[in-house]
Amino acid sequence: MLPELSREEILRYSRHLLIPEVGLAGQRKLKASSALVIGTGGLGSPVALYLAAAGVGRLGLVDYDVVDKSNLQRQVVHGTGTLGQLKVESARARLLDLNPDIQVDAFNEPFTSANAMRIAEPFDILVDCTDNFPTRYLSNDLCVLTGKPNVYAAVFRFEGQASVFYAKEGPCYRCLFPEPPPPGLVPSCADAGVLGVLPGTIGTIQATEAIKTLLGIGSSLVGRLLLYNALDMTFEYVKLKKNPSCKICGPHPEVTRLIDYDAFCGVPGIGHEESSAGRDWDISATELAQRIQRGEKLRLIDVREPHELEISYIAGAELFPLGELASRLPELDSAQEMVVFCKAGTRSRRALELLVSAGFRKVKNLKGGINAWAEEVDLSLPVY
Repeated sequence: MLPELSREEILRYSRHLLIPEVGLAGQRKLKASSALVIGTGGLGSPVALYLAAAGVGRLGLVDYDVVDKSNLQRQVVHGTGTLGQLKVESARARLLDLNPDIQVDAFNEPFTSANAMRIAEPFDILVDCTDNFPTRYLSNDLCVLTGKPNVYAAVFRFEGQASVFYAKEGPCYRCLFPEPPPPGLVPSCADAGVLGVLPGTIGTIQATEAIKTLLGIGSSLVGRLLLYNALDMTFEYVKLKKNPSCKICGPHPEVTRLIDYDAFCGVPGIGHEESSAGRDWDISATELAQRIQRGEKLRLIDVREPHELEISYIAGAELFPLGELASRLPELDSAQEMVVFCKAGTRSRRALELLVSAGFRKVKNLKGGINAWAEEVDLSLPVY
């Protein structure tokens, strides 16, 4: 029995009621529906806003971060007034202000194998708005095991992609990507950047697919991968097929329960400091400044991209972009002490791993990167 709409709701959703494919019956169906939005960042912001505005009766929000000023360039569900607040609470307040007739459940916790089944159980559909591979594989496997649709998307600089992975009707994420890429091969938005409006474009497509799936209307992205390029303003589609050897949705599945996805993807678990390379290899910004002041001969290696020098730089540092480092090893002297750094420590950690594997031992990673230097040593530099 579908819930009735109040007079206020009939007015609120009047533009939906005029569409034959939605109508009164469809709007009542949306009110009875529920969606779990995993991540309340760049993609999760437009997804949550438009699902709330559309009248999806119950929304779940999963995240365990707080609102940071660097989020506001693209994470439009948050605002300056919610800086420092839990993202799920900031988003929940905004959604209820937009539509007080819906229910919004906030889960301020990492989405892991230990809690994913519990969190997802009440919801009809999952919308994957995350930016990491462990959670993408977890969301996929959870949906396959529970028979739920998984509305997927990803963004990078000027490019985005989206699909609906629904094993009952088509391929799953593992059919397309049986194995995760090597750790560190695909940079995050924090390292590579993203056009602020891009998550809005792709997230709105996700919300569209979620609403279509809940209503059972139109032709969904099941079996298709949408590829979008904002610079060229082009949309392309790649046809996807079920992989008969898929380890979870194939006829002879090997994955029959949720696994350790951090281990599967070869990445550090939750709580690991991304900026840290390990106590023996790290050097703090304060310690580095003290050693430089003492006149110690240290070679500073900046592994950021050239255009980042326009934002901030450390005097005397040499630029060795991470992508060029392997080919430029002959320019480095293994007998000389070096400190590698980047923006926040992620790329320099990978640079350090490369140097150590090549036989360099007198090398340190600047923990927290040049941002830590700006906060602890040179306060005239911006943090970005």
